[in-house]
Amino acid sequence: MKQFLDENFLLKTATAQRLYQEYAKDMPIIDYHCHLPPQQIADDTQFDNLTQVWLYGDHYKWRAMRTNGIHESFCTGNKTDWEKFQKWAETVPYTLRNPLYHWTHLELKRYFDINDILNGDTARRIYDECTAKLQTPEYSVRNLLRKMNVSLVCTTDDPVDSLEYHQKIKEDGFEKPILPAFRPDNAMNVSSAEKFNAYVNKLSAVTNIAISSFDDFLYALQNRHDFFASMGCGVSDHGLEEIYAEDFTGSEIDAIFTKVHGGRELNETEQRKFKSAMLIHFAEWDWEKGWVQQFHLGALRNNNSRMLQTLGPDTGWDSIGDFSQGKALAKFLDKLDSNNKLAKTVLYNLNPADNELMATMIGNFNDGSAAGKIQWGSAWWFLDQRDGMTKQINALSNMGLLSKFIGMLTDSRSFLSFPRHEYFRRILCDLFGDEIENGELPNDVKWVGKVIQDICFNNNRDYFNWQLDVQPAVSKPAVV
Repeated sequence: MKQFLDENFLLKTATAQRLYQEYAKDMPIIDYHCHLPPQQIADDTQFDNLTQVWLYGDHYKWRAMRTNGIHESFCTGNKTDWEKFQKWAETVPYTLRNPLYHWTHLELKRYFDINDILNGDTARRIYDECTAKLQTPEYSVRNLLRKMNVSLVCTTDDPVDSLEYHQKIKEDGFEKPILPAFRPDNAMNVSSAEKFNAYVNKLSAVTNIAISSFDDFLYALQNRHDFFASMGCGVSDHGLEEIYAEDFTGSEIDAIFTKVHGGRELNETEQRKFKSAMLIHFAEWDWEKGWVQQFHLGALRNNNSRMLQTLGPDTGWDSIGDFSQGKALAKFLDKLDSNNKLAKTVLYNLNPADNELMATMIGNFNDGSAAGKIQWGSAWWFLDQRDGMTKQINALSNMGLLSKFIGMLTDSRSFLSFPRHEYFRRILCDLFGDEIENGELPNDVKWVGKVIQDICFNNNRDYFNWQLDVQPAVSKPAVV
């Protein structure tokens, strides 16, 4: 019987073990989409205890705790940090076969050299040991990034964000680029006239541009797009239920903006037309600057209205949605491509029923101008677990070129989430190793190892055109 979480964790064959140990393990990490707070990097935050770095803002853990019958006061409420951790530790044994179980113990092992199983009985010892380490300089936020061999991070930022913390990080001379990503979801959300106009007022204030027309609105947003570019941004991101690709005219959008800016609510058709227009403008700006645009599609958010009102968004009340994705997505991409204004694009789906749709959609617009110009992004959110990653990798292999895939990201709010890259790499190496040993792929470990290194790091570095002073990993014999 194998030991839990040993050096060959998830690696069933000798070839998989060799591929991971010699080629994947030591590749640097580029986290091109996450929700890490840039202020904590700018301040080089030192966390007071394990709960602060591990449980604050982590709705994955909160959902598990709630399902285990833990009261909300131990998740987002007023219980002490130790009490919250104790309840999480008591929940962990019940997360068997949920990815949280693997992630939890990988994070304890990789960051803190703790090999014990977390449960209610071990909680106090583990909490105290990790908390003591977190209070040392070696465990500041920047040193956590160094510890995990992270080369570059893209945060997620609203157009009205000042980016002051990105500026501070740069001025401090921190050697790892921490770059903003342009996330303009609020600028196209016209489901509430009151909320939209509050956002327009923020945009007007930050740009010092008076906004009374749609042209003014676009001018102010483009001003922020330009500012983000001046701060090193080369990536946009959109979190949408679906792509909007309604037909519209310029005069229609002018009238729709005038209506909502005047405080009147829009009907469904008007909302969809406005969102469609905004997506085209954002996409064309991205193309003009040579940015990469990302679209996260299919989340059904904020399903529990009572808890949304109590706790706000991003607190664990979201699920997979069953939106129709194909027709509008094809129409949107085709409109940009027809005008020769289709930027490099990464598509993510949350509904696994859309896997093959996405795997084939990207091939419609890969025109040879860049390797893997249109990407199907890594298994996302509810799918970034072993089964979800395996299905995504297999569908992409069957219908595209896995060798040109830009690999994994954390999509996380926690500085302890980087072992998710290790998790992905082990799964990837296991799939290749298994097929080599089954005779389904040639026993060319050197070539397969290169493909794996490309997926882990080289492809996304080249795709985003980031100039990084990083030495490639040196292959070394595996310990099997």
